[in-house]
Amino acid sequence: MSEQYFSKQPQSKSNPKTWTFPLKGLNFTFTTDQGVFSKSEVDFGSRTLIETFTEPTVEGDILDLGCGYGPIGLSLAKSFPNRKIVLADVNERALYLAEKNAIQNDIHNVELRVSDRLQSFHNRTFSAILTNPPIRAGKKIIYQMFNESFEVLVPKGELWVVIQKKQGAPSALKEIEELFGNVEVLTKNKGYYIIRAIKDK
Repeated sequence: MSEQYFSKQPQSKSNPKTWTFPLKGLNFTFTTDQGVFSKSEVDFGSRTLIETFTEPTVEGDILDLGCGYGPIGLSLAKSFPNRKIVLADVNERALYLAEKNAIQNDIHNVELRVSDRLQSFHNRTFSAILTNPPIRAGKKIIYQMFNESFEVLVPKGELWVVIQKKQGAPSALKEIEELFGNVEVLTKNKGYYIIRAIKDK
């Protein structure tokens, strides 16, 4: 079986590349590598999530869960300089790249953390969590991410998820509705759903 981008320590030989990409009206320079998700450009799902996201109404840090090399979290950090954006991933190579990308884009309001799902955040709370979940990890893992996100969100905190219809968006939406109650599909674009759930319970 080929190596997955959610491996803790990718074994594929490092072959970094650097390129620029526009997000939210700003140009970013990203360094990516083998063993990370969407290494040649910012994937369409993440771009749609970035463009749809709005700042939460409640105070608190924002978490990019499964951050990869950092396009979601770093674009939000540039857009919302008064918020701390936490970037977390189980993939140590991806997190190293996210740190490098924060430096080369002169972004300072970020914190980087190795974490399998939300296991490193039992004593933290967040105003919003964004995720482009690792579909190949399977429903069990993804639904655990939703459950754990609910636990660490503050009241009125928000979970934002991008997921394709063909990769299980309808069943994911049902799972999130059972957890949160207050759920809305904000955007459907080329088969991608942008789901926002607000913690009202």
